[in-house]
Amino acid sequence: MNYYLGLDNGGTSTKAAIFDENGQQIASAGMDTVMLIPRPGFTERDMDEMWEANCQVIRKSLKKAGLSGTDIRCVSVCGHGKGLYLWGKDGRPVRNGIISTDNRAWRYPLTWEQNGTAQKVFQRSCQHILSSQPVSLLAWLRDHEPETLENTRWIFACKDYIRYRLTGEAFAERTDYSGCNLLNLYTGEYDRDLLALFGLSDCADKLPPLRYSTDICGHITETAAENTGLAAGTPVAGGAFDIDACALGVGVTDPSRLCMIAGTWSINEYIGTAPIVDGSVLMNSMFCLPGCYLMEECSPTSAGNNEWFMKNLLPELRQECTEKGTSIYEIMNGWVEEIPADEFCPIYLPFLMASNVHPNACGSFVGISNFHTRKHLLRSVYEGVTFSHRYHLEKLLKTRQEPPASIRLAGGAARSPIWTQMFADVMKLPVESVQANETGALGCAVLGAVACGDYSDVKSAAENMCHISQAVMPDAARCAVYDRKYELYCKTIAALDKVWDSIQDYKDNATGQGQHTS
Repeated sequence: MNYYLGLDNGGTSTKAAIFDENGQQIASAGMDTVMLIPRPGFTERDMDEMWEANCQVIRKSLKKAGLSGTDIRCVSVCGHGKGLYLWGKDGRPVRNGIISTDNRAWRYPLTWEQNGTAQKVFQRSCQHILSSQPVSLLAWLRDHEPETLENTRWIFACKDYIRYRLTGEAFAERTDYSGCNLLNLYTGEYDRDLLALFGLSDCADKLPPLRYSTDICGHITETAAENTGLAAGTPVAGGAFDIDACALGVGVTDPSRLCMIAGTWSINEYIGTAPIVDGSVLMNSMFCLPGCYLMEECSPTSAGNNEWFMKNLLPELRQECTEKGTSIYEIMNGWVEEIPADEFCPIYLPFLMASNVHPNACGSFVGISNFHTRKHLLRSVYEGVTFSHRYHLEKLLKTRQEPPASIRLAGGAARSPIWTQMFADVMKLPVESVQANETGALGCAVLGAVACGDYSDVKSAAENMCHISQAVMPDAARCAVYDRKYELYCKTIAALDKVWDSIQDYKDNATGQGQHTS
C-alpha cells in the first residue's frame, strides 16, 4: 500500500494527515499556533513556532498511523493564501509571518482603485486587490519597515515557506502566487510591469522560481528528517493554495459543482477553462488541473467567527469540555438546534477580521433584546456566516450559464450536521461533503500521488481517492424563512455602510496609527 502525507497550514491551525492510495485517511494530528495581534487590524505568527508545529504534527500522525518515515511515498503541503512569510538573507525569518486576516494595509487597495492602478493591474492578473495580499503588505512594509525588505532573500506564501523548511529549496507554486496579484494570469509567469504598477520592482529578485502543483520541488533534508520523523530524500510536491487543495479534496474537477470552504475565510469557488474578465468576480487564479482556472469570491468572514465566539463568550464551557474530554462543538451544535429556524435571532455581521462589503466594516450583533441568550447569539453566528457565503454565491451565480448541480462543502461547517443543513437551506442547493476529516490534506495527498507517479493525472487521482457523502437536501419551508432573514441581513449591511469609516477614524485617532500610502 502506498501512503502520502498532506500538511495543511491555516491561519493559526497546523494539520497533518496520512492517506493511502484509495484516499482512506489513516491518521491525522493537529495543533494551533498563537495569533499575535500587536495592533488593531494586525495579525501575525511566529514563523519558527509555525515550523515546529509542522514537525510535531508530522511526528504525531506517523505515530498514530503506526508508520515510519520510509513508508511515506510523497509529502505535499497546502496553506492559507495571501499573507506574507519572509525569509532573510541571514538564513532566518526576517520578521513574524503575516496572516491572511491582516488588515494593516487597507488603504493601499483603495488608493490603487482611485488612481487607476487597480484597473491596469486587473488587465494582467484578472484580480481585484485585497489588503491582505502580498502586494499590499509589501507596499506597507516598503513604507513602514524598509529595513525588513532590505533584509529579505525570499518572499514566500505560507505553504511555500513550510516546503522550504522541509527541503531547503526555494520555489513558488503557481496556484498560490497567481492568487496574490504577483502573476500575469495569461502567461502564468511573473510580470515586471505588474510589479512596477505596485511600486515593487525592487522585489522581483526576491520571488522564488515558479513551479506547478505536481512538480517535485525538492526532497526531505537530513535536518528536516531529524525534526519530523520523515525519511531523508522523500520527495516533496509543489502542493497548492489551500482553497485549491480543498476543492480537489472534495472532488471538484469540473465546472458542474461549486465548492464552499467554511474556515477562517469564506471561500466560494468553481473551476472553468477561462477566467471571468469582466470584473464581476473578486479573484481568478490558476487551478491545479492543467488548463483550468479557479473563479473565487472570498472574505475572512466564515467559521473563524465561531472560534472567536467559543473562545471569548464560552470560556467556562470550553474549560469544562477540556477537563471532561468532551466536544464543545457538539454542545454548540445542540444549542443552535434548540432554537427554531424561524425564531428571530440578532442579525450577526461576521466581520471580526475584515468584510466583503466595506473595508472597515466590523463584526456586529444587531437587534439584541433581553429575551436573547447566548444560544440565540450562537445561532446568529451560524446564520451570519452562512449569509456571508450566500452573499458571495450570488455574485458567482451571475457568471454561470447553468446553476451548479450541488455545493461541495469543506471546513469546520462540513463537520456540523446542523450547519450543513443550514448551508443547504440558505443556498437552496444540495450540499455534499467528502468522507474525510481533513479535506485540504486529502487534496495534498492527491497531488502527491500524482507527483510521485502513482496516478497519471490529477483528475483520475481525485476520482479514486475522494469519496463523497450523500447529499443534504434543502427544505423548502426553511428556505423561505432564511430568504426573509437574508433580506434583513442585507438591509442591515446597507444601513450601516456610512458608519464604518467614522469608526475607523476614531480607532486611528485613539491609537495614533495614522497609516499612509506613498
